[in-house]
Amino acid sequence: MRLLFMGTPEFAVPCLARLIADGHEITGVFTQPDKPKGRGHKLAPPPVKELALQHNLTVYQPEKLRDGKALEIFHALKPDLAVVVAYGRILPKELLEVPPLGCVNVHGSLLPKYRGAAPIQWSVLNGDPVGGITTMYMAEGLDSGDMILQEKTPIGENETSGELYERLSQMGASLLSETLKQIASGIALRIPQEESQATLAPMLEKPMGQLDFSKPAFAVHKWICGMNPWPAAFTALDGMPVKVYRSRIAQGEGEPGTILPGKGLTVACGQGAVELLEIQAQGGKRMAAADYLRGHPLQTPKAGI
Repeated sequence: MRLLFMGTPEFAVPCLARLIADGHEITGVFTQPDKPKGRGHKLAPPPVKELALQHNLTVYQPEKLRDGKALEIFHALKPDLAVVVAYGRILPKELLEVPPLGCVNVHGSLLPKYRGAAPIQWSVLNGDPVGGITTMYMAEGLDSGDMILQEKTPIGENETSGELYERLSQMGASLLSETLKQIASGIALRIPQEESQATLAPMLEKPMGQLDFSKPAFAVHKWICGMNPWPAAFTALDGMPVKVYRSRIAQGEGEPGTILPGKGLTVACGQGAVELLEIQAQGGKRMAAADYLRGHPLQTPKAGI
């Protein structure tokens, strides 16, 4: 099958690798423009571009999709089908209509739940016990097209968004492979989404990481898990801001935000308590909370901003 692939971050890399391994003809790869990275702010290619160049695939990095140039490329490449995995931009109708077999998307949630930019993070933030992958035909609306296949997976109690992201990227590659087999065989289903069940998963922003210890321990813990690796949950110890990367639900009760006596860094919540396991002080490195406390004995038995 002649495919046009569109994707940008690490999440999309296993899908492109699987399409190559399955022997599909990749007519071209669309990805976001290179961006400054690191302290030197040198331009760095997206992960998808790196893999594409390793396999001598032609890469396109348009700044815009609605100026007619992308449409010209689509027509010139003549793909049977376009595969879109975390590309980072909404495709206009004129692009969606070019491939005769349509455009297929790999989405990191069990649609119609969590449409939008951050489905994996919100499934963790909200404490969902189960997440998954959906393959779907793309439509003009936000992740609103007909579904093809879904695969579920349990979300671990202490699993972070980053860990779930890696697992789902591999699951997505396998599900995409099966999806294309079914499309090629003419047996792929088109399952309409139940619009009344749709929820949104907006992009995360740094201020959202602030911890609220008045909430139950489960909610605080899941917020820490869901904000890892970015933007990272945060609070303050002795008035100094710290990022919190890992935690676990712990025994204990007290006024919310109070650091409870005993080993480790256990903070009382609205219900129960959480033990902060891995933190990072401003300008410092990530480390175990116990190691941080050895070098920074707390003067104030309170966490929070």
